[in-house]
Amino acid sequence: MRLEAIIDEQHYPIEVPEPLLQEAEPFFAKLDADMDQGWQMSRHWVEQPNTTERCQIVADRLRDAIERHQAELQLLLAGYLLSRAPDLTAVQIDSQGEMSESVLIRQSATAGGG
Repeated sequence: MRLEAIIDEQHYPIEVPEPLLQEAEPFFAKLDADMDQGWQMSRHWVEQPNTTERCQIVADRLRDAIERHQAELQLLLAGYLLSRAPDLTAVQIDSQGEMSESVLIRQSATAGGG
């Protein structure tokens, strides 16, 4: 599976092997458990982040991993995004640290004539 991370005008394609989605589920569950406690999203506290907000939070961490050249963490975070939003094809990550401004780009329901 492939996820395109877009930061400013730079595109970072991340190839996530299918088996990783199941193998890394304990890591994904830990992320979810952390976010279950609420999360500071830029200037706003979100008591119970929904799926979109969780993906925006993880996308922000993905931006950090890309900037720090942490390939393994990039793979795990991209895997989380694909596991929680299977129709996700790309994420346009806000580079100014405004998590809620990151945009999830999903596969069109009409793509491929369907």
